[in-house]
Amino acid sequence: MNFTFDYTSDYRLEDEAVLLRPLQASDEQYLLPFALNEPDTWQYSMLSAAGADGLSRYIDQALQARAAGGEYPFIVFDKTTNSYAGCTRFYDIQLPMQRLQLGYTWYGMRFRGTGLNKHCKYLLLQFAFEQLDMLRVEFRADTLNEKSIAAMKSIGCTPEGVLRSYNARPDGSGRRDTIILSILKSEWEQGVKAKLREKIYSSLQKHK
Repeated sequence: MNFTFDYTSDYRLEDEAVLLRPLQASDEQYLLPFALNEPDTWQYSMLSAAGADGLSRYIDQALQARAAGGEYPFIVFDKTTNSYAGCTRFYDIQLPMQRLQLGYTWYGMRFRGTGLNKHCKYLLLQFAFEQLDMLRVEFRADTLNEKSIAAMKSIGCTPEGVLRSYNARPDGSGRRDTIILSILKSEWEQGVKAKLREKIYSSLQKHK
């Protein structure tokens, strides 16, 4: 591997539509409106940021996980509206095994369906495969979260299977089945990257 991942470095990923920069404690001010006004954002999440206290815990957990190594959280800035849109992160980063997971992704309501997610995923996957030299990027979701699963498939993820009764839902509504999807580096190089890029710029043309 030619690139060593440094959890103390501030990695910034950006294109003409979005900027991903490391999440920091002071970002609570930008994310608080979502936490207070859009609690359904975390309906299927194992880690909710709903409410002021929930957001504070969410950010603290993310920063502690980064400090401990193995996770790297980003805040998402939408350049087209000049506003912060949500969060995402790399987690379960296994450099020797050349694999990681991409998740904890959420956006405010007005940013969903705008193409923002595809921009974010393109930058994150490009970084993972082309700079970190990952061979596998994995995604997970509650099997009931149909919109999230559809979004993962639309960027090129391949469903691999379902972990039955894998976790207890935080809201106490029972246990959830978790679907696993992934993209391999060979798939990225052999078509996923090009198709995702085509979708991104096709969407940009429509919104001009």
